[in-house]
Amino acid sequence: MPTPTPDLAHSAPLAEQYEALRQRGIVCAPAGLGLVRVAGDDAATFLHSQLTNAVEDLGAGQARLAGYCSPKGRLLASLLMWRDADGIVLQLAADIAPSVQKRLSMFVLRAKAKLADAGAALRVLGVAGPEAARALAQAGLPAPEGVWDSAGGAAGATVIRLPDGAGQPRWQVVLATDQAEAVHAALAATLAPAGSALWDWLEIRAGLPRIGVATQEQFVPQMINLELIGGVSFRKGCYPGQEIVARSQYRGTLKRRMWLVHGDGEPAAAGAEVFRPQEPEQPCGMIVNAAPSPEGGWDALAELKIDAAAGALHAGSVDGPALAVLPLPYEVPLPGAEQAAG
Repeated sequence: MPTPTPDLAHSAPLAEQYEALRQRGIVCAPAGLGLVRVAGDDAATFLHSQLTNAVEDLGAGQARLAGYCSPKGRLLASLLMWRDADGIVLQLAADIAPSVQKRLSMFVLRAKAKLADAGAALRVLGVAGPEAARALAQAGLPAPEGVWDSAGGAAGATVIRLPDGAGQPRWQVVLATDQAEAVHAALAATLAPAGSALWDWLEIRAGLPRIGVATQEQFVPQMINLELIGGVSFRKGCYPGQEIVARSQYRGTLKRRMWLVHGDGEPAAAGAEVFRPQEPEQPCGMIVNAAPSPEGGWDALAELKIDAAAGALHAGSVDGPALAVLPLPYEVPLPGAEQAAG
């Protein structure tokens, strides 16, 4: 995997970075991302048969979320995908990118599709805030308006409109590695440099989970709201785990969902269990992603039993840091109380 782009946040405290985000906007190099390109005549057809979302009709002006499941319907990866001039790019957690690439390659068989690590050739920059669109324009880059819209820029760059985070508009720029430093400098003429921790927090506040090595095979897609954020198609053909994912959707068997939570102190690690006082020995959920909050403490996305979300919660153990449930930026449909119990 590639050497990460340097974190250009300097030494500004997180609270100052957040204030700069609110006042004008920030540019950063998100950390922990892996990129895999799938090329060839059958690239879309192959991925369509493997992922939870439709790929065959993925257009050049679109990006989509998707999941990659085991045969048991458990997520091996969460993905963002888009087309560029050389194929379809999959963005996922860097710590699982090599294993996911290897596993997908095993199923190519006779399809005309080839998977390759694109992390050395490409870099990702994140921009957010009220001046972000203007900064992109001044740098000669497009700023697509609709969430998950994408547009091509100079020298093969791709700009994707992401869901707002903490009420701020966001885009990511994917471009050749040898152009990243110059484009970052051009964007920083308008926007304040920020660190990857702030970007991770914005992803959490946007309600976007990222599966990593600590959480692989822990969740069916609906447990982390993947279908609510556009990552699952129930009209496409089969893919690994499809029957289990469909059963969870239509038979009323789903008893877990993902919530936004806040805790004090240092952030819990992804994969840390969540407990409630009435079941001190039995976890009621798991931390999916966590990041320090610029307002103090930390925020996280946590998968929880539906009937646990309204009660007292603690990270790590029943004596661990208390967690408060906060509203997500999208509605989470809940079943009737009789279904939620248990």
